Amino acid sequence: MTATDAPAADERIVRASPLRKLLGRPELGSVVGAIAVFLFFAFAADSFLRASSLSTVLYASSTIGIMAVPVALLMIGGEFDLSAGVMVTSSALLSSMSSYQMTANVWVGVGVSLLVTLALGAFNGFMLSRTRLPSFIITLGTYLMLIGMNLGFTKLIDDTVSTKSIADMEGFTSAKAVFASTVTLGGVDFKITILWWVVLVALASWVLLRTRAGNWIFAVGGNQDAARAVGVPVTKTKIGLYMGVALGAWISGQHLLFSYDVVQSGEGVGNELIYIIAAVIGGCLITGGYGSAVGSAVGALIFGMTSKGIVFAEWNPDWFKFFLGAMLLLATLLNAWVRKRAEATK
Repeated sequence: MTATDAPAADERIVRASPLRKLLGRPELGSVVGAIAVFLFFAFAADSFLRASSLSTVLYASSTIGIMAVPVALLMIGGEFDLSAGVMVTSSALLSSMSSYQMTANVWVGVGVSLLVTLALGAFNGFMLSRTRLPSFIITLGTYLMLIGMNLGFTKLIDDTVSTKSIADMEGFTSAKAVFASTVTLGGVDFKITILWWVVLVALASWVLLRTRAGNWIFAVGGNQDAARAVGVPVTKTKIGLYMGVALGAWISGQHLLFSYDVVQSGEGVGNELIYIIAAVIGGCLITGGYGSAVGSAVGALIFGMTSKGIVFAEWNPDWFKFFLGAMLLLATLLNAWVRKRAEATK
C-alpha cells in the first residue's frame, strides 16, 4: 500500500491545533475589537485609564451585558426578542406598583414581578412554537403591547407617567443592597450590577458548554427540523430561552427601580437593539447556531468603553450612534473573516 492509499485519519480523533481552536472561538473578533477600542481611548482620553473611569465603563457595560447574555443565548437558538428592552421597564413597574398598591414589603412586589416577567417570556416562547410565526412578528407584537400597558397602567393607577416613590417602604434598603448597591474596593466604587453580569456570563457559559441544554440550544439554532428529528425538545428549549431573557429583564428592572426608587413608564424603548448589537459584535450569528456568552460580554464591554470613552474624550456625544454603527459593521466583517480562516484551517 502506497502513502496515497493510506486511509485518512478519523477527524474525530485528530487533535486540533491551538491556532485552529483559537480561530474557532466565536468571540475572537470581538476581543480584538475590544483591545483596539481600549487602546484608542487610552490615547484619546487622558482620564480613561483612571480607576474611577474604568469603574464607570464597567458599570455601563454591565447594564447592557446583563441583558446581552440571555439575548445572545436566544440568538444562538435562532430567535430574536424585540420586547426585551421594554420588558425591563415592565418588570420595574410591576415591582413598584405591586409594592405600593399592596402597601406591603417591597420584596412582595419583587416576587410578583419575577413571576409575571417569567410568564411574559414563556408567552413569547409558547406563541412562537404554537403559531410557527417568525420571532420578529411575535415579539414585535409583545413589544407594542408592553409599551401600551406600561403607559396605560401607570397612568391608570398613579395618574401620571411615573410611579410613586417606594423609598420609605419596608424592605427597600435590603432590596437596594441586592440590586443597586455599591461596593468599594481599593478606594474605587463598583456597582453590584458588575457582579450580576459576571455571574450570568459564567452561568450561561456553563450551560452552553457543559450541559445537554447547551447542545440543544446550538442544535435548535443550527437546524430546527434536524434537531427535532433526533429528539431535541425544540419547544421547551425555545420557551426556556425566552424565559432566560425575561429573567435578565427582571434583574435589570429591579436595578432600575432600586437605583432611583421611581420608574418612568416610557423607558427602555430601543434598548432591545443595543442588546442585539452587543451579541452580534460578540460573535453571534443572526442566522443562529453560533456564538458564546463570553462574546456577548465583550460586545457589551465595547459598548461601555465607547459610550463613556466619548465622554472622557470630551467629544460631541451626538456622534455616539455613528461610532456604534461603525463598530457593528466592522465587528461583523471581522467575525466573518475569522470564521472563514477557521474553516480554511480545518
